[in-house]
Amino acid sequence: MRYDELEAAIRELVGEAGEDELRVFGVETVTRLVRSELLDTAADDDLDEDAWAALASAREIVRTADAAELRAQLTRIDAGILADGDLDQGILIVVGALEHWTTYLEEGRREELYELAIRSVEEVDFQVSADLDDFLATPEMAAEYARIKRLLTTGLRSPSPAGT
Repeated sequence: MRYDELEAAIRELVGEAGEDELRVFGVETVTRLVRSELLDTAADDDLDEDAWAALASAREIVRTADAAELRAQLTRIDAGILADGDLDQGILIVVGALEHWTTYLEEGRREELYELAIRSVEEVDFQVSADLDDFLATPEMAAEYARIKRLLTTGLRSPSPAGT
């Protein structure tokens, strides 16, 4: 599957998913994208002390927080960015995921979950460097696509008719 086909497939999955599937997918994906190891390469001076505290808090509450709680943490993080245009890749992934999830909670726009899915794919690609012409060739990328598809289609499966 080429990258553009992967994007189209994910867009379709998000578009067809039910509200329950979207919510589960969003929670699981944002949780995956705010994990601590993504911040291992970040320098202490990328953020001020309050921004680091807000980032830690947002990561801790992301599964249960409402949009207002997360937006307050994102505002603190944004105010405390010290890096001048050269923010650590891990911080960018984590903050981007928090932003997409928070905006989805605020506005209910499926596009935010599509973007969250793409950030998740890109995070795997950053680790394994997938081939743009055969994006699912690596086991890691195939597993990530399978995870996305499973979470977004759980409720779409209709039970088979009795006796078949």
